[in-house]
Amino acid sequence: MAPPHTTGPTTALLADALVKTYRSGRRTPPVRALDGLSFEAEPGTVFGLLGPNGAGKSTTVKVLSTLTRPDAGRAVVAGVDVLRHPEKVRRAIGLVAQRPVSDPMHTGRENLVLAARLQGMSGRDARARADELLDRFGLVDAGARLAKTYSGGMARKLDVAMGLVHRPRVLFLDEPTTGLDPEARAQMWAELEAVTRAELTTVLLTTHYLEEADRLARRLAIVDRGRVVAHGTPDELKDDLRGDAVVVQVGRETGDPSAVAAALRTLERVPDLRDVTSSGRTVRARADRGGAALPHVLAALDQAGIQVAAASVARPSLDDVYLRHTGRTLDEEVAA
Repeated sequence: MAPPHTTGPTTALLADALVKTYRSGRRTPPVRALDGLSFEAEPGTVFGLLGPNGAGKSTTVKVLSTLTRPDAGRAVVAGVDVLRHPEKVRRAIGLVAQRPVSDPMHTGRENLVLAARLQGMSGRDARARADELLDRFGLVDAGARLAKTYSGGMARKLDVAMGLVHRPRVLFLDEPTTGLDPEARAQMWAELEAVTRAELTTVLLTTHYLEEADRLARRLAIVDRGRVVAHGTPDELKDDLRGDAVVVQVGRETGDPSAVAAALRTLERVPDLRDVTSSGRTVRARADRGGAALPHVLAALDQAGIQVAAASVARPSLDDVYLRHTGRTLDEEVAA
């Protein structure tokens, strides 16, 4: 169910029944990237759009940032109707796309000063703002270096700083940590948490990293096939899944489809288990008391002659939420 759609001082972003279809030719069927997508975000918060590639996240950003027009629906950004006043929206937003936007042949500081000047700032103010952002993102020592010498994590920090240079009311971050190693990703998360507090900016974060959405977003929406299939705070979405997740890996790394199918049938007969599903060599189920259910699970699989490589019990995760609402895991879709 989509959230209610109202605009006012408590709404920084509004997407109301957005529809967008791409047509590539007469012989190719049209692709509906957005199919009635709706959500809203509060000012000064991080709102996450979670979903695999092709779910509609990037198209949503393009509509809200005036880069493309929807076929139907309504969009409001920072209190401004996107279709009626796109020029006002552009002045109120910052956009950090998936691809780098900095000039590799300019220094980090030069990139920031140029971005500020393009936003209409004076030379003095542009230089002061550049120095402020270099300090905030831990890039002071690298400010005089060419951007082409930056590591992946440093380059993404510079991109985000350029998106913030004019103090936008809304910042769009489209997959900001894709391609970064775990250490650089964790550093970026810390920087984003600090900068949203300091800048009082509303952030629309698109990502397919579950941990990223869980950590950064106050509220989020899970998008699948152009629709919002679940929305709320990360804790609300996880708490909505009653009980624990019981996860069992069957057989060896190469996997055995017959063993997985047998394990699925076996666990469907174990009392107190529900929502039994499989993905690859992994079988998942839910139980009110996972710790008490796990010995019965292992005993049933052993009696059926099914080899177990690993088994665990955990509180619900966002991956469990995604599985519940889409019938598949997000990690599996991203890897496909």
